Amino acid sequence: MIRRNTAAPTISIVVPVKNEAANLREVLPQLPDVHEVILVDGNSVDGSVEAAREVLPEILVVRQTRKGKGNALAAGFLAASGDIIVMFDADGSADPAEIPAFVDALVAGADFAKGSRFALGGGSEDITRLRTAGNHGLNLVANTAFRTRFSDLCYGYNAFWRDLVPVLDLPALDLPAPESGMLWGDGFEIETVINCRMAAAQVAITEVGSVELSRIHGESNLRTFSDGFRVLRTIMAEFRRARAARRRPAVTNLSDLRNYLHPRTDLIEAGRDQSLAEQTA
Repeated sequence: MIRRNTAAPTISIVVPVKNEAANLREVLPQLPDVHEVILVDGNSVDGSVEAAREVLPEILVVRQTRKGKGNALAAGFLAASGDIIVMFDADGSADPAEIPAFVDALVAGADFAKGSRFALGGGSEDITRLRTAGNHGLNLVANTAFRTRFSDLCYGYNAFWRDLVPVLDLPALDLPAPESGMLWGDGFEIETVINCRMAAAQVAITEVGSVELSRIHGESNLRTFSDGFRVLRTIMAEFRRARAARRRPAVTNLSDLRNYLHPRTDLIEAGRDQSLAEQTA
């Protein structure tokens, strides 16, 4: 079993981005001083990468290999080198001041620190009554299927120990995208996939109260009914996946999966200053 650095863990903040330049200029300067911040860009056309490097010159940039938030997060997870990974949205909805609470939960013994707008200290400036009711219903389905006690399945502000990346079993970055759409796990279902797979692996999950802030600039892509049905389909698909895995002969276990994951430094794009230095060398 891997010995975790609970005394002074290093932190990687993974920020998936597509056309969030205006928000990045406001959000990135508020992040705490951590081991690394990794921006994963999804072919932005508004200068998001340039804006990020302007306000946070030391930021690491990774280009995602396919479409979708799931693929962006998978790339960021593999590039990360910190002991702890924090999933952080770039639109201003996540409060950077809450990051220490997530880290504290992990240091205290959790494997996965799950943000919740409905736990003690949580809340939202954005969620509607209809979305709240839908979220409660989806919680009930997921908790019944996975024997969990999630209070906020549909919230993506989470943190976990990096040695758990193999548990997620996300699509390999070099796989081609199908002509008909995206690979399972590449899209916005990723947050539900992560929650379900952590639950299926029976890792220690602690909920952390979190206040969802309003998006600073731009409009949300959330669609109450279509997104709700997508989450429901994801829960059922992941339940079938977990049940099938239980029926297969065990060839490994959680301890085996917790082997040290070497960071994919090849995914990190050279910064502007480094590129100029290489050109003049």
